[in-house]
Amino acid sequence: MGKQKQTFKTSIGGQALIEGIMMRGPKAVSMATRLPDGTIDVEMIPGAVKQRSKLLKLPIIRGCVNFVDSLRVGYKCMMKSAEKAGIDEEEAEPSKFEQWLDRVFSDKFANVLMGAASVLGVVLAVFLFIYLPALAVKGLSMLVNLGWTKSLIEGLIKIVIFILYLAAVSRMEEIHTTFCYHGAEHKTIACYEAGEPLTVENIRRQIRFHPRCGTSFILIVLIIGILVFSMPIIPWDNILLRSGIKILLMPVVVGVAYELIKLAGRYDNPVTKIISAPGLWLQRLTTNEPNDSQIEVAIAAMERVIPQEKGLDRW
Repeated sequence: MGKQKQTFKTSIGGQALIEGIMMRGPKAVSMATRLPDGTIDVEMIPGAVKQRSKLLKLPIIRGCVNFVDSLRVGYKCMMKSAEKAGIDEEEAEPSKFEQWLDRVFSDKFANVLMGAASVLGVVLAVFLFIYLPALAVKGLSMLVNLGWTKSLIEGLIKIVIFILYLAAVSRMEEIHTTFCYHGAEHKTIACYEAGEPLTVENIRRQIRFHPRCGTSFILIVLIIGILVFSMPIIPWDNILLRSGIKILLMPVVVGVAYELIKLAGRYDNPVTKIISAPGLWLQRLTTNEPNDSQIEVAIAAMERVIPQEKGLDRW
């Protein structure tokens, strides 16, 4: 399986879903899902591509806007794919209490649950990646004089937590399958960038690692955070205050990381190779080799977002 020869770099990107893939082009967003009966369902996502003002396209700012928008569209597609793949139908019979809540609150109950789950996820992420590492470093500094290495150690703890989390979830059967679709997404984009027809045979021989990947982006966010959060304006004596300031500075970190991932996706030189290297290595955990069925789903999603105007999706 050799590295593909690129003819150009596309702006088309995607996301692995539950038994499916979402592809996002310059003019359209599509999601393809393998249904329980074996067929492929392809749906266009209306309103996913929006015209933005010039202000929201400025460097740093555009990174924050694109990140939030990607989360919004990605979450919407993930929920839809779970429904289409029949995940809800496989769940156990709800308890009497759940049935009572469903009768009383109807659809509102489901919305409340999803909202509560989202809030809980954010709180858990803040605790694991912002509060806990800072607390650990402060406790360690009471035993050993860490000096200027505090922020470095804090950042390394975050990276270790992130890698351990990915290693743990990759062992789950459902996540393993999703990571196969992630590999299919990367391979399909690589085949398109190589200028080859989108066939299962052509896609199968492509490499499954890509510099413009969400995994690489998160890792770069963590690395940039080490530099930004080492500034003297972020105190160590008050962990809650430190955590609050870091949350306020996150848009800056995300914006800078976006510009770096954009740079790495556009150029091939020693600098961009260094930027991409850690993320490409980490994709060994978040991508798996897909089977032909999963590649077919990626093709179905990809074909719907390729613009008719040649070069419109050039990165």
